[in-house]
Amino acid sequence: MLRSLYSGISGLRSHQTMLDVTGNNIANVNTAGFKGSSVQFQDTLSQLTQGAGGPQAEVGGTNPAQVGLGVQVAGISTNFAQGSAQSTGRATDLMISGDGFFVTKLGGETLYTRAGAFDFDPQGRLVDPSGALVQGWGAVDGTINEGGAINTITLPLGAISPAIPTSTATMTGNLPSDAIVGTQLVRDLAVFDANGDSTNVALTFTRTAGGWSLGDGSGTAPAQLTFANGALTSGPSANVAGVTVDVSKLTGFAALSTASISGQDGRKAGTLESFALSKDGTLIGSFNNGASQAIGRVSLATFVNPGGLEKAGSSAYRATFNSGTADLGTPGSAGFGSIVSGALEMSNVDLSQEFTNLIVAQRGFQANARIITTSDEVLQELTNLKR
Repeated sequence: MLRSLYSGISGLRSHQTMLDVTGNNIANVNTAGFKGSSVQFQDTLSQLTQGAGGPQAEVGGTNPAQVGLGVQVAGISTNFAQGSAQSTGRATDLMISGDGFFVTKLGGETLYTRAGAFDFDPQGRLVDPSGALVQGWGAVDGTINEGGAINTITLPLGAISPAIPTSTATMTGNLPSDAIVGTQLVRDLAVFDANGDSTNVALTFTRTAGGWSLGDGSGTAPAQLTFANGALTSGPSANVAGVTVDVSKLTGFAALSTASISGQDGRKAGTLESFALSKDGTLIGSFNNGASQAIGRVSLATFVNPGGLEKAGSSAYRATFNSGTADLGTPGSAGFGSIVSGALEMSNVDLSQEFTNLIVAQRGFQANARIITTSDEVLQELTNLKR
């Protein structure tokens, strides 16, 4: 048989593969986190019809003569270039801006993905649409141990922010220097104990001949506040009913009575009310007592050779020997991309390039089909030599 016949067959097979890959790219043009692929061709073995000849004294050297035996697919590579961002407004939709993959577990197998369309299941676990569990580090009392083993990110629906007893309070504003001696200004401070119970302490400012005194109205010795040209000259804090009151921001100018309590460090116990995700992948819970603390942090993985990853379906990949082992890290750290909440990474497929590849593959397929028909005609002429 003619070698060209089999070369044409190999060309058909290779360009069919190119058509398949291009068609898959076009089909996934709107798949979040999808990375397009491209086909590389290479020639197959060549038949040596004449070996190379070395130069002699009277005769020059000759080159080898070889006949190629067709084409084959050398590889199908994945393009991991960044896709464009699509805003969704959903807090659980995450996009990686930069390098890295989300780490998920499905049926005990660790997978990696760029598609961040996540949501919480009935058990509060962060999952992707296929049910794979998103991995990261949990928090204990708001502290995340990034050096520990990764586990499933879980939103603790029954989490409670513990009560904190009041130890300090802060005053701001102005105490009028032109007030009559004996004038009192009372500001109520809600003080919490270790159980979260609240009691009111009446912070009582009394005008004295030398400035102001600060007490709780119970008859205990009040702290003395003195001012010079409106600036506080006495100590920056005072102890009232066991609470350290920061008065360093108070002033003592005339005609202004604006002294108020700007804050205190105690609070009652609270339950989880809402959550948000920061750029470093931290899941931050907001409690109804005003507290905010870390609940967990999403981990990212990078690879020395991401092109060596094997596609596992559902926009996920699995590690192979050629990809290397996963290097885990936090979003935003060196070598890892940051997290964008409320957005998804779209497919990086370039339709103009894919339709061009479609034309190239189609013409290549047609040309190789022509090789087969021409070879067939030659064979027909050969068989017709004997009638």
